[in-house]
Amino acid sequence: MSSAAAQHLPRKESRELLGHEGAVLAVRFNRDGNYCLSCGKDRTLRLWNPHTGALVKTYKSHAREVRDVHSSSDNAKLVSCGADRQIFYWDVSTGRVIRKFRGHNSEVNSVKFNEYNAVVVSAGYDRTVRAFDCRSQSSDPIQTIDTFQDSVMSVILTKTEIIAGSVDGTVRTFDIRMGRETVDNLGHPVNCISLSNDSNCLLANCLDSTVRLLDKTTGEMLQEYKGHACKVSLNIILVFFEDVLGVANASFKMDCCLTNDDAYVVGGSENGYIFFWELVDAPVVASFRAHSSVVTSISYHPTKACMLTSSVDGSVRVWN
Repeated sequence: MSSAAAQHLPRKESRELLGHEGAVLAVRFNRDGNYCLSCGKDRTLRLWNPHTGALVKTYKSHAREVRDVHSSSDNAKLVSCGADRQIFYWDVSTGRVIRKFRGHNSEVNSVKFNEYNAVVVSAGYDRTVRAFDCRSQSSDPIQTIDTFQDSVMSVILTKTEIIAGSVDGTVRTFDIRMGRETVDNLGHPVNCISLSNDSNCLLANCLDSTVRLLDKTTGEMLQEYKGHACKVSLNIILVFFEDVLGVANASFKMDCCLTNDDAYVVGGSENGYIFFWELVDAPVVASFRAHSSVVTSISYHPTKACMLTSSVDGSVRVWN
């Protein structure tokens, strides 16, 4: 399905980035969109030039699968997390692990730098969000938030807030300056959250196969988007990255985001499809088969009509 207004959306595959062995669990553009990072079941991080297809560097130190990766705004440092319970803080150029942050007692699902690259925040299966000081020599958290009732799947940061989505069905916002927590209960497990480019709205991908658009300040639901498949059961989510026979592909976290002009919502599906929804009225304006299995991650270029996707099928694909 497509509309004339959406013809400029990136739906043509320009290249495939191959090298991971097994599922690719996350792919992220760096801040300026010139490079990207991927990570996966093979315990590696990979730095690519997605515009040429060149693999620049491979980072190896994790003992188990790597679930998320984020680059600092100056592109000098990386942070990654996974099933080995630690957060790895890397030097990009040398590939050296500067520090391993500890504190989570189970798998870590999501990790982010703050705007100034001084603090790293992580979200874990142990129902906590933890903050670490990159400037300190300590590997222990400087803050722990433990008000969640279930696994925390996704975390994002603003200048003054930590925002996290959880399997307990909530999106929680923590005002760092005021020490205040705001809870928005969506009623269904939250798989992923994403911030609009103008920072006014939040997207939440829920396990009832809807993506919800929320006003970041009030928590009001502004719109919801349907058509994709994201129906992971709570039983599956409990073992969602383990090598358990019979666990469905649907057990992987699935990203959602907005295009760089905040005009369209982008989401992946269990069947390998990518969906684009018009932001305001929520029709599906385009959809296409991007992968042969679950789409785990989507990253939109900061300025161009270009998009990265990753999948359980082991590939990263570049779309223009």
